[in-house]
Amino acid sequence: MAIGLGRMFGFRFLENFEHPYVSRSITEFWRRWHISLSSWFRDYLYIPLGGNRGGRARTYFNLVVVFALCGLWHGASWTFLFWGLYHGVFLVLERAGLGAGLERTPRPLRHVYVLLVVMVGWVFFRADHLERANEMLAALFGAAPFASAVEPLALHLDRMVACALVAGVIGSLPWLDAARRAYERRVERGANPIFSALLELGAFATLIGLFWLSAMQLASSAYNPFIYFRF
Repeated sequence: MAIGLGRMFGFRFLENFEHPYVSRSITEFWRRWHISLSSWFRDYLYIPLGGNRGGRARTYFNLVVVFALCGLWHGASWTFLFWGLYHGVFLVLERAGLGAGLERTPRPLRHVYVLLVVMVGWVFFRADHLERANEMLAALFGAAPFASAVEPLALHLDRMVACALVAGVIGSLPWLDAARRAYERRVERGANPIFSALLELGAFATLIGLFWLSAMQLASSAYNPFIYFRF
């Protein structure tokens, strides 16, 4: 939203997320996720602490400290602290040898590894307290007692949620950037002006349609809290 609003006024901001869910390691995930925040912690905390210049033990310590503070930056809660430490531990493990093992693993399995680690982490990020996070994880992995089981998926999986899930899967992949670069190369080689005009018109119509659907969804909702009010 900030990038789009800035562009309306003539400012071009850097992309803050670079398709993080295509990552094949947690290290790569944090190079793609919340780039401005990661860069700030690297420049103003990790490097002043010594970065990776003090040997392995010092590097591992610096990583854990940085990610613990990254968790607390999101909120003064044990769940946020645990979430930060959780990611810090996986970064340490990848530097200690897990990363080298991942390089020899088939790409699909590396991708599954990242999604599993990140999605488990989001449980702690979202839960109100650690006990609730444990209950959610138990339910996710089928270990929750029957009395405390969550509602059936069918109660929540309506058409709107299904559309949002499909849109999320499509939007998390870098196919749009690849298509844009292919189009730019074609324009440079001298594309058919009629084809180019139709493509531009189609893109504009799609954006207008998405904007209209988003506005309708917001207008039909009774309560739309700003997400960062939680932090």
